[in-house]
Amino acid sequence: MLAAAVAIALFHPHPAAAPREARIPVGNTSLYAREIGSGRTLIVLHGGPDFDHSYLLPELDQLADAYRLVSYDQRGRGRSAEGVRPEDVSISSDVGDLDAVREHFGQGSASLLGHSWGVVLALEYALRHPDRVSHLVLMNPAPASAADLELLKRSRRERSPDDVERLKVLRETDGYKRGDPDAVAVYYRVHFKAAMRQPGNLDKIVQRLRAGFTAEGILKARAIEDRLVGETWGSPGYDLLPRLAKLDVPTVVINGDDPFMPQDIAAHIAHAIPNARLVVLKNCGHFSYLECPGELRQAIDEFFRGGGPLQLRGRGQS
Repeated sequence: MLAAAVAIALFHPHPAAAPREARIPVGNTSLYAREIGSGRTLIVLHGGPDFDHSYLLPELDQLADAYRLVSYDQRGRGRSAEGVRPEDVSISSDVGDLDAVREHFGQGSASLLGHSWGVVLALEYALRHPDRVSHLVLMNPAPASAADLELLKRSRRERSPDDVERLKVLRETDGYKRGDPDAVAVYYRVHFKAAMRQPGNLDKIVQRLRAGFTAEGILKARAIEDRLVGETWGSPGYDLLPRLAKLDVPTVVINGDDPFMPQDIAAHIAHAIPNARLVVLKNCGHFSYLECPGELRQAIDEFFRGGGPLQLRGRGQS
C-alpha cells in the first residue's frame, strides 16, 4: 500500500491554467495546437493514427502543474483536417509537421511524449533528427516493426472468439463503411474492451472519440491511416529496431501489463535503444494516463530526475 500512497502523493490533481491555442502553418493548411502548463516542455504525439489529441484529455493535463504540454492534431485529423486530402499525408509530412511544431514553440531540442501510434512517429522523428530530440517518453507503444505487428495480430486472434467475430461483422456493416459515427463508436467499444483493466474507463474513451466524430472526418482519417500503415507496418521489411541502436537519446518506455499490446512490443523498443528504461505498470491498460495516472506521473518524474534503471510498478505494491 505504501507505493500506491506515494504514487498518489506524487500525482498533483490541481487545476492548471487555461490552455492556450495556436494554428501552425504547414503546407497548404495549418495544424491545431494546444499548450498548457509551465516547466519542461513535452510535445505530445497522439495515437490512432486516425485519432486526434482529445482522447488524452483531461487526465494528461494533470502533468501541467510541472510540465508545459504542447499537444496538436496531426495533419488531416481532428482540428487539423480542413483542406487536407489523404494523399497530402505521409510519414515524411508527419515528421515535417512535428518539426514545425517544435520550431513554433521554441524548442531547439525537444522532449517528445508519444502514445501508441505516437511512439512510432516519435521514433521516426528521432531517427531522422536525433539532434532535435532531448528526451523520449514512449507510452504504451505500438509496434516498431512489421514483425511485431504480426505478433500483435496473432495476439488479437487469440482474444474472445465472440469479440473477434463481432469486430469482423461490424467492419462489414454499411454504417461502419460509410463512417457513421454511431456505428464506428460501437466498433471501438468492442475493439478497446481488451485494452482496459478497469471496464468503466471503456465508456470514457468511446464517448471522447464519439464526441469528435463526423462521417467526413472518419473517412478522411481512415484513408490517412491506410496510407501511414502502408508506409510503415505494411511495407516489406519495415523495422526500426536495428536503427534504434544508434539513437543516443535518454528514453523511458512505459507500458501497462494489459493483453491489448503484447509486452514484447514495448520490451523490443526498450532493449533496442541504448540505456533506455522500461517501466511496466501493473494492473494498468493501454491508456495508462487514464487508468494509472499516479504511477505514470511517478515514472515520468523519476525519468527526468535521472532515477534508477529498470523499474516495475503496480497498484498495491509495498
